Amino acid sequence: MDFEKEKLIELKNKFDSIVNTEEKENVEFWYARDLQIQLGYKRWENFVETIKKAIKSCENTGITVEDHFREVTKMIKLAKGAQRKIQDYMLTRYACYLIAQNGDSKKEEIAFAQTYFAVQTRKQEIIEDRIKAINRLEAREKLRESEKQLSKNIYERGVDDLGFARIRSKGDTALFGGLNTMQMKAKYGVKENRPLADFLPTLTIAAKNLATEMTNYNVTEKDMYGEDSITEEHVDNNLSVRKMLNKRGIKPENLKPAEDLKKVERKIKTESKKIASDNKLPV
Repeated sequence: MDFEKEKLIELKNKFDSIVNTEEKENVEFWYARDLQIQLGYKRWENFVETIKKAIKSCENTGITVEDHFREVTKMIKLAKGAQRKIQDYMLTRYACYLIAQNGDSKKEEIAFAQTYFAVQTRKQEIIEDRIKAINRLEAREKLRESEKQLSKNIYERGVDDLGFARIRSKGDTALFGGLNTMQMKAKYGVKENRPLADFLPTLTIAAKNLATEMTNYNVTEKDMYGEDSITEEHVDNNLSVRKMLNKRGIKPENLKPAEDLKKVERKIKTESKKIASDNKLPV
């Protein structure tokens, strides 16, 4: 998930425009028909299926569905003054969040909505901060997957787990201008039993992932075997990524450490759970 500032403002304004408020109890709610448009669904029938999935998710968490999803009937005007009843839903912030969670996250509207409805405020800076946190979590997950794939690839080519650890550490030394993994941990104040990547800023995580993906590709394409040749490949790839960053005036070892990703993840989960209890439809 990544949004340019202008796009973020545009999407925020669109979602802000469909908020409704029940004045007596000062409760915010959204109509599903309005939400359907902003989430990029063309057909109501398809959107209803996503709503049903969201309702099931609500049931599975033990939260009362009626507090967050309420089916209503609307009258729409037709030609020559005629009217027709249509199905709609009143939705709390939590309901909208669950709908976004069950939608197609490849759609930028859905990805944005997952954050928009997960925070209690519509302040842009709060939304921006959460998007940045999610981007960092996603970058970390990509690195975890690429390193897992590299470990598997090189194990099939005669390198055990200890060998993989050495290869990864030498890659770090190349990326961080001569500082190895343990030295970077000491610099950032990271405990020995914690992964360095959990404290790296998003840019550095992405840099490590790029170098790892390059190694994965070449190990397979060149059919490389043995720790020495794979180490040389991984070091070269990290040096290449470092050189690219240096050209833009960036030295990875000089970037400030970021907040522990475990704390970031807990914070995001806590925010998401809180909206269920703090927002209910009026009786």
